[in-house]
Amino acid sequence: LHRRRHSFPTRRSSDLGQRAAAILKLETEFAKSHKLPVELRDPVANYHKYLVADLNKETPNINWSNFLSKMGVKTDTVLVGQPDYYKSLSALLKSTPLEVFKDKVRFSLVDDAANYLSTPFVNAKFNFYKILTGQPQLQERWKRAASQTDNHLGELLGQLWVKKYFPPDAKERMLTMVNNLQIVYKKRIEQLDWMSPETKQKALVKLDGFLKKIGYPDKWEDYSDVTIARDNYYQNVLSAQRHVWNKNLKKVEQKVDKTEWQMTPPTVNAYYNPSFNEIVFPAGILQSPFFNFEADDAINYGGIGAVIGHEMTHGFDDQGSQYDAEGNLREWWTKQDRERFTSKAGVVVNQYNGFKVLDSLNVNGQLTLGENIADLGGITLAYEAFKLTEQGKSSEKIDGYTPDQRFFMSWANVWRIKDRPEQLRMRISVDPHSPEQFRTNGPLMNFEPFYQAFGVKEGDKMYLLPQERAKIW
Repeated sequence: LHRRRHSFPTRRSSDLGQRAAAILKLETEFAKSHKLPVELRDPVANYHKYLVADLNKETPNINWSNFLSKMGVKTDTVLVGQPDYYKSLSALLKSTPLEVFKDKVRFSLVDDAANYLSTPFVNAKFNFYKILTGQPQLQERWKRAASQTDNHLGELLGQLWVKKYFPPDAKERMLTMVNNLQIVYKKRIEQLDWMSPETKQKALVKLDGFLKKIGYPDKWEDYSDVTIARDNYYQNVLSAQRHVWNKNLKKVEQKVDKTEWQMTPPTVNAYYNPSFNEIVFPAGILQSPFFNFEADDAINYGGIGAVIGHEMTHGFDDQGSQYDAEGNLREWWTKQDRERFTSKAGVVVNQYNGFKVLDSLNVNGQLTLGENIADLGGITLAYEAFKLTEQGKSSEKIDGYTPDQRFFMSWANVWRIKDRPEQLRMRISVDPHSPEQFRTNGPLMNFEPFYQAFGVKEGDKMYLLPQERAKIW
């Protein structure tokens, strides 16, 4: 076979610098049209339903009908989270030289592929981005390989992981804890002094309607269309990505499948999904320090119990509370109750705004509000559920610590994480979670049982006057 030889013009360093600067300028223009992280937390403000014909008119240099057709999507209606971005893109497509867009696409293609290519590409990408994280060197190769397997074939890896590390009785014990915290939350809602009976009734319906997913899916994902070869890593990745692309395209105009998971079984994390009204706990988080079969109740309720309470509270935080029991985005609160809730949430915002990071940055209380509300609710619900156990009712010490002290120490142990200064600076700008120091101390400063457990008194660093403490759920 005859192969055509391609010759590429040699680029002078000054020419490459100019092209890179043009890409940066274009991306900066894109960024100007983006909503800020705090604005992205408002689900109503980010819901825009368009007829495709109308979107074509608002962005005349983007042919949406043609674009959707080439993707194989047949629809006359789309949801657009950030219309201003597409309006800006439409204008830039006309005002920016085509070669700049071509260079942008070239860069994005190589940037996206770099981690799956040879060592020079991997190192170039790492060196390009490490200024944001402060990470001095790449993770070990085996960690990156395991992570990529989880990213691309998560439910295949998950089947192996669950078989080895997650026995059926672990799932049963976890479900018992979830049910116990649900009972506690029901009682707390019924006893709220700031919520009307009308809103309480709807809140209880939503709480009772939680879809509970624990450990792993009942139906495993089918990867039969993915091709894996030992000698072509990048093509393996592309095959896995095509699988996801095709799977998502098939969802268009189809009934929503609520059995799907958004995390893989080995993932050390959990989530609440307001559109499904579901709480999800992958098997990966059901291990130490969050969950330990051999540990006493104080350790498990202070760990995974608080995580369960955290995810439940997300259903009633400043975002999740805007979705009803069926997962529909609609207001189900009375106007007065919403105002009272917003006022109480404002106390949380102000508290976290006052937490200082690196002696120069403050936590963004508005950006982190949902997670902070969930942390406060999580520790509250878990403690009350713990007090229903035999250990929770006793005062017997273990290793010199009371049951209550062990509960709070377990909560602190969960958040033993150290970030580099560069990573912290980036997180303060974009992460809806507070740094772990304040995820630990912030909720406890508002929680009277913590004061009693450790004898915290006025003048101590973690002391707040009773009238300054936040209390919502």
